[in-house]
Order: sequence, then C-alpha cells, then structure tokens
Amino acid sequence: MSYRVGLTGGIGSGKSTVASLFAELGVPVIDTDAISHQLTQSGGASIPAIRAEFGEDYLDSTDALDRAKMRQLVFSDNNAKQQLENILHPLIFAQAKTQAEASLSPYVLLVIPLLFETCGYQGWLNRTVTVDCAEENQVDRVIQRNSLNEQTIRAIMAQQLPRSQRIQLADDVIKNDGNLAELRKQVSDLNQRYLKLAQSSN
Repeated sequence: MSYRVGLTGGIGSGKSTVASLFAELGVPVIDTDAISHQLTQSGGASIPAIRAEFGEDYLDSTDALDRAKMRQLVFSDNNAKQQLENILHPLIFAQAKTQAEASLSPYVLLVIPLLFETCGYQGWLNRTVTVDCAEENQVDRVIQRNSLNEQTIRAIMAQQLPRSQRIQLADDVIKNDGNLAELRKQVSDLNQRYLKLAQSSN
C-alpha cells in the first residue's frame, strides 16, 4: 500500500497550487473537496441523508446540495454544521481511503482542508504537511479568487485552526509567501523526502 501524506492549510494558503506542483512530479493527488462535490451533486451518495436531515429547501432544482444556502446555515448554526459534517466526513474518508489503497505509487498526497479538525485522518496518515502564509496573503488570494469580502473570509478563517496550531501539529511546513520558484523548490525537496520515507516504510 502507498505511503500516505496529508496536505492541509488555511483558506487561501495555496493548497491547490502546492498539490498541482506535486502532481507535476507524478504524485497521485486525492482531493477531499472534489470527493465532497461528487457526494453532494445530483445523485450523490450523501443526498438522501442531507434531504432527511435538512429537507428539500437545501437541495437545488437538480437535486444537488444548494451550497450557497447550506453555507449560510452552517455559518450561523453550529449544530447544523456538526450534522452536515457527521453526514459528509465518514463518506469522504471512506472514498479517500479506497482511492489511496488502490494506488500503486510510492506515496499519495491527500488534500484535506480540515485535516486536524476531522477525526480519523491522523491515525491513518503516515505524514502531514501544512501550507502556511501570512493572513494578509490568505485574504488577498481569496478576494481575487472567489470575490468574497474580507469579513466573510475572516469568518471562515476564524472557524479553522489558528496558523500556529496547524504548524505545531504538522510534520512538515511549506511556506507560501514567496514566488512560484521558491514554492516549487520546497515541493521538490519534500517529494524527495517522501519518496525516501515511503521506501523505508515498505
């Protein structure tokens, strides 16, 4: 079975960019956000449970999760957030596990935004890496990418683990305050390290 590396980081830290740089080096990337989208689209495995828990109001005309409406609800209601996570997280973890176990590569990279906030992953992953950058950079990137306002972005950041805690919990840290060349170098170095760790773990 492949060695398993979990990649995390706050919103706007650059997880997707880092994951794509690992992918360029031939590393299989399993994105839990993509799995979540599959589970919540029309006919997705989580839809019956979401309908039963939240009602038709939170599904759109195609019978997929109405993401905007659900986002509003979970931001204002912690109980609803917990209920949604109780439905989605076990399904996402099961899918990620299946994909990782099917891989024949030396190691796989799993992109898990809420890695340290979600039960189950730490005991299963072999190693964790967090992408870190200054909060101002996080905010700027998300404004450019999603055109959310700063208040909304900071509300999302407040629901995530503080940067200092993520750095403390992760085995490795990728600093993403510089340019793409610097980022690529860090990814390349870590790739070499993970290949060695994967080899020694077999």
